Amino acid sequence: MTPSDDEQHPSQESDSRHPRRGLSRRSMLGGLAAAGVGAAAVPLVAGCDHHAADGPPGYGTGIADGFDGKIALDVRDSTPDWKPFETKKAPEGAPNVLVVLYDDTGMAAWSPYGGRIEMPVMQRLADNGLTYTQWHTTALCSPTRSCFLTGRNHHVNRFASIAEGTTGFPGSAGRLPAQCATVGQVLQDNGYSTFWLGKDHNVPLEDVSGGGSRAEWPLQKGFDRFYGFLGGETNQWYPALVEDNNFIEQPATPEQGYHLSKDLADKAIRMLRDQRSSNPSKPWFLWFCPGANHAPHHTPTDYADKYKGKFDDGYEAYRDWVLARMIGKGIMPQGTALTPINPLPQDVALAADAVRPWNTLNADEKKLFARMAEVYAGFSEFTDAQVGRIIEFLEHSGQLDNTIVFYCADNGASGEGSPNGSVNENKFFNGYPDDLAENMKYLNKLGTPDTYNHYPTGWATAFSTPFQMFKRYSQFSGGTCDPMVVHWPKGIKAKGQIRHQYHHAVDVVPTILDVVGIPMPKEYRGVKQYPLNGVSMRYSFDDAQAATTRKRQYYAMLGTRGIWADGWKASALHAPISGRGHFDQDRWELFHVDADRSESANVADKYPDKLKELIAAWDEEARDNFVLPLDDRTAVEILVVERPQTEPPRTRYLYYPDAAPVPEGVSANIRARSYKIIGNVELQSGAQGVIFSQGSRFGGHALFLAGGALHYVYNFLGIAPIQDFVAPAPASGKHSLGMEFVREKAGPYGESLGTTTLYIDDHPVATGPMRAQSGTFGLSGEGLCVGYATGDPVSPQVPNPSAFTGGTVQVVIIDVSPESFLDLQREAAVALAKD
Repeated sequence: MTPSDDEQHPSQESDSRHPRRGLSRRSMLGGLAAAGVGAAAVPLVAGCDHHAADGPPGYGTGIADGFDGKIALDVRDSTPDWKPFETKKAPEGAPNVLVVLYDDTGMAAWSPYGGRIEMPVMQRLADNGLTYTQWHTTALCSPTRSCFLTGRNHHVNRFASIAEGTTGFPGSAGRLPAQCATVGQVLQDNGYSTFWLGKDHNVPLEDVSGGGSRAEWPLQKGFDRFYGFLGGETNQWYPALVEDNNFIEQPATPEQGYHLSKDLADKAIRMLRDQRSSNPSKPWFLWFCPGANHAPHHTPTDYADKYKGKFDDGYEAYRDWVLARMIGKGIMPQGTALTPINPLPQDVALAADAVRPWNTLNADEKKLFARMAEVYAGFSEFTDAQVGRIIEFLEHSGQLDNTIVFYCADNGASGEGSPNGSVNENKFFNGYPDDLAENMKYLNKLGTPDTYNHYPTGWATAFSTPFQMFKRYSQFSGGTCDPMVVHWPKGIKAKGQIRHQYHHAVDVVPTILDVVGIPMPKEYRGVKQYPLNGVSMRYSFDDAQAATTRKRQYYAMLGTRGIWADGWKASALHAPISGRGHFDQDRWELFHVDADRSESANVADKYPDKLKELIAAWDEEARDNFVLPLDDRTAVEILVVERPQTEPPRTRYLYYPDAAPVPEGVSANIRARSYKIIGNVELQSGAQGVIFSQGSRFGGHALFLAGGALHYVYNFLGIAPIQDFVAPAPASGKHSLGMEFVREKAGPYGESLGTTTLYIDDHPVATGPMRAQSGTFGLSGEGLCVGYATGDPVSPQVPNPSAFTGGTVQVVIIDVSPESFLDLQREAAVALAKD
């Protein structure tokens, strides 16, 4: 239970007490006297008064608290005492901690659980450790990851949804409250080195920028080092990388063998080598969060090819096959029933989450869908091999035996690929459907830098066998029941065993603190802490028959909700991001999970009192954990919400060359509106390169010079042909080059339809119809650049290298005001004349 309302979210600035701030030298001398300078000691400075213990109140708990040495005028007559000034050491024998947290993976995907995707490293850990079958998450990544950080429920952490989906309520503000210290902070303060590799999806969108606040970045949340990306996903071949507190360029290209999973493992091993070389007796905590298995499903082709033909039987056949395997391995009990592939009533179900039966597909569709599963499988196994390199290093350096490893995933398999699959998952976040004919063109390029692919909903259902639905559906185990293997040779006697106790992501932090021997502080940096919502799983390590210590766990995500309590589950029939509202009219189902693990038999009519009891329990948990209000608005509606920015609102934005890419979340918002872009340039003969660029080949736009021509291209969701407005390049000299898009109406999927005009100075040189995205160019990827483009260009027409040469780009202006382009151009011309 959480504290009362009057303790609910004090300012994060509440830790403002600094005992030494503002003390006079006289007071400081008095404090030193209190610390051990006796009556016979002479003053430190001639003529100064000396007081034995008259420092300001509380000073005795300052820098000299507990000092047992002797302080005299001369250091030769003094005795030091280092004890009050030493950093804390971890408890003797405390283990290292390695958490491997995959994305978007249902329990039926991986070989340790009976799945078809080979995970030899995970299997090795399972064979020498424990495999949990009822370990649950929140059904979405940011919320689950907040639980991994703090051990509190996701609404208590203010993460009702993803970081991009905050709504400005106590449970949905996207910033960890001061009452929720992280496991990194606690371990760091108690003698651990702390490392975070890979995905961080718990930074507010407005903070993901070069000049934004770093308050929620990893180094400010208790981690000594960070290397990875901020946001929900990134291109695995061209990631948007951050090292510590800075944006960086990737160290190599795909042609040079680069892939993010390998890069993350390289960095993790380097950090551990540095640790081993300099502080071998100091334990460490490493949180390894690869981009896998989130879209885009990018993998070296040889790994995808290992699975050729292995998914040709289709997703329904896979479900039958894998359930038998799960029962045979003891993951599921005998008699577990399979749920339907489309289980929701017609008035509840979403068309975008439907599964097309395999026998209704044509031959091309089957070929495409099967290859998408092969690529996903290769992505997963390739990343497992990179985890294996870390495990191998730990083994060779003698650290594996006393390292507790949690190998798990953050939510169920993803249904964001639509019933038809996708070669560009960003279409989902723009509410735009995939076209099968277009997708077929990319059959042999799936998983490569040419695609941003995601499998269809059928595979999400298959990899979440035997449960209903998948990621985002928090009321069903298809969204929340995920793989978890725990390995710790020194601390777990049982080997190769299965554990059926019911647990949740909030239980990982209490388990870590339990095995380390460090409590979560009741007060941290002067702020009273919320109690942990999780419980330690350690009781189950060596007792397969031990009763589950959790009593209940609520679920709520994107308008869905449910609750588990003492082996029973109540689930509201409501689809996520459906936009339907009317939550008071939701029908509820009841499942006796202890007897019906797949949640296949609704027994609400048989046990109406039990259902009422669980609904009342959900209401209580909602009140205690800041769950309300519920929000089922569509992805596009949520993602385009205007959120508070550190910069005041404006209609004109200026961008300069020689600056890091500006992330889309803090750049000028041109979605669903008219806009103008103008660049002040000074050209020499043969000038070429990027003036302005934003996005990538999967969605974006750019203004550039190439081959003696001026281009403005708009790449609409990667769909060919790329819209190109082109005119002969102007002569040498100072010019204002730009474009104007006038939005005239919305298209059938909310896209903007209108007219674009290309300008050289005040002269229109090309015009024509254009469509523009209503949603983002990407959740995490190439930002807004001036004078160059990032690694994955918007169009193949962009010069390579992209840097502007043969002149200079002075400034780029993006304007979303009602002003005409010519008004803006006149201002730009004045600026050019003054320069």
